[in-house]
Amino acid sequence: MPFVVTENCIRCKYTDCVEVCPVDCFHEGPNFLVIDPVECIDCTLCEPECPAKAIFPEDDVPAGQEHFVALNAELSAQWPVITTRKEPLAEAAEWDGKPDKLQYLQR
Repeated sequence: MPFVVTENCIRCKYTDCVEVCPVDCFHEGPNFLVIDPVECIDCTLCEPECPAKAIFPEDDVPAGQEHFVALNAELSAQWPVITTRKEPLAEAAEWDGKPDKLQYLQR
């Protein structure tokens, strides 16, 4: 069961999770990260590292965010792999916890 990056990552893009991933399954877009469900080995290391609490096991994705399962699969096939930590987006603290951020996802 792969892990899934959900809505709260949008416009935050903390990358603490990337450093602990043993299989390099994270992919980076302009203002969001995704997890490749094929590469993810369900090691659980990334979930506690996410300051935005935006990573969940596929079966535990919050209600109303189930579409992020397919979105992670789709975008991980398009975006490059990220393997090192970077600074979060400048407005990350401001956007952390705000609802309805899907409209701001940059592809």
